[in-house]
Amino acid sequence: MDWTKITVGFALTGSHCTFEEVMPQIKRFVDEGARVVPIVSNTIMTTDTRFGTSENWQKQLKEITGNDIISSIVDAEPLGPSKLLDVMVIAPCTGNTTSKLANAMTESPVLMAAKAQMRNGRPLVLAISTNDGLGLNAMNVGKLLITKNIYFVPYGQDAPAAKPNSLVARMDLIMETCEAALQGKQLQPMLIERFNY
Repeated sequence: MDWTKITVGFALTGSHCTFEEVMPQIKRFVDEGARVVPIVSNTIMTTDTRFGTSENWQKQLKEITGNDIISSIVDAEPLGPSKLLDVMVIAPCTGNTTSKLANAMTESPVLMAAKAQMRNGRPLVLAISTNDGLGLNAMNVGKLLITKNIYFVPYGQDAPAAKPNSLVARMDLIMETCEAALQGKQLQPMLIERFNY
């Protein structure tokens, strides 16, 4: 696929433990010539964790993409009328984001960008990372699975013995999922083994 003609919106939400897996995937798009627009939830802008500081993740995003970060609802809203994004990814897509997206809540830059993408009838790719994907959030995942123009990066249980409700996407399949989504297809198989024993 010729990514040089594609603009990718790449949104990150607060599953900080997966950022290290996600950053190389953003770089893959850039290396293939895509324009990548970074979008982040409020958590990324304000929270330091044992997985890294907010400042460090912001710096990496800017260095990899060469673009300013969309970090407010006001800055995300024009993505709808401008039709800037050919495909949008939310990776990681937390359980919190999953539940709000499934229930049409728009209270963060990432959700506003997702709403804009859906308004335009363009593909929205979700790389879930949630401890309750097979718990209370299962109904929200189910709603999104049948929603037009939403596609899932293949995912599975990451630690079924210790956390039986936890689901995490294979972040290394983000680009392949986006390529399929741009053709109106869900990358298969979508449900995979992903054990971290």
